Amino acid sequence: MEFFKYTRPFNFMGKSKIAMSISILLIVVSYAILAVKGLNYGIDFAGGTIVQVKYDTKAPIDAMREKLKSNKLFDGASISEFGSDQEVVIRMKTTTGSVTKDIGDVTREALKGTGNYEVRRVDIVGPKVGSELKEKGLMALLLSVMAILIYVAFRFEWRFAVASIVALVHDVSIAMGAVALFQIDVNLDVLAAILTLLGYSLNDTIIVFDRIREGITKSKNSNLAEIVNESITRTLARTTLTSLTTFFVVFTLFMFGGEIIHAFAFTLLVGIVVGTYSSIFVASPILIWFGFDVKNYHVKLGEKAKREAEKNRMRAEFESGVM
Repeated sequence: MEFFKYTRPFNFMGKSKIAMSISILLIVVSYAILAVKGLNYGIDFAGGTIVQVKYDTKAPIDAMREKLKSNKLFDGASISEFGSDQEVVIRMKTTTGSVTKDIGDVTREALKGTGNYEVRRVDIVGPKVGSELKEKGLMALLLSVMAILIYVAFRFEWRFAVASIVALVHDVSIAMGAVALFQIDVNLDVLAAILTLLGYSLNDTIIVFDRIREGITKSKNSNLAEIVNESITRTLARTTLTSLTTFFVVFTLFMFGGEIIHAFAFTLLVGIVVGTYSSIFVASPILIWFGFDVKNYHVKLGEKAKREAEKNRMRAEFESGVM
């Protein structure tokens, strides 16, 4: 299927200043939201206890709050709907390690008289474990970025590597700003979504960079902006199909996957949009602004070809016994 028939290049780089201004604005707003509202860490990182309760009918949240007040264990606990009005979660920022009875049994006893219900899940994470998970998650994120930087620098050159890292920082910043704006619980599933976003965005950027490098190598044109426009135009159909397919799959998960996968799907939805956008309007313009010289690149390619030819000649002479 071909959404965009290639006839002449679209002038993407002509709109790069407007696009970058929008990106900078979104990043500034994202960091402002993070500074003001902060991230809403879930029990995976902050520690605490979650009890999930399902009723046969609409959950009587007010009655549940009144019942839980009689037990000091539930002091400061919050109750909210979970996916439907029949299901709720009780969140406590403290752990229940000092309780001699099972927290599920304690909850059943405390909620007697509120209706027919069942305790479906109990998650307990201590503050020390939560802190360790947060540190290891951050370390995984930093190591991923470092590995990406080394990989792209080795495969292309340092300007391509820096441009790809800037695009990834752009994507993660906006995604985390959206998570903070809607106060999504930041748990391991959000971290998994961020790492998935890094891979998705990098893959899209690498495909664009591959086509740009191919265009630089084959084209006699020394105007990098025109080469970039032509290269992006040639990948536009592929990018559109891949992005839309992925978006619709994740959107289905977001709508019908249930509350458990809601945070993961939401983070990926935002990431897919900004990741597709950044590979065109962030990574590619930065390559131009960093002063990538097409003529110099052709000279390097020529020198590399000469060295290869000389090595092949010497190898052939050695194998034929001339040397």
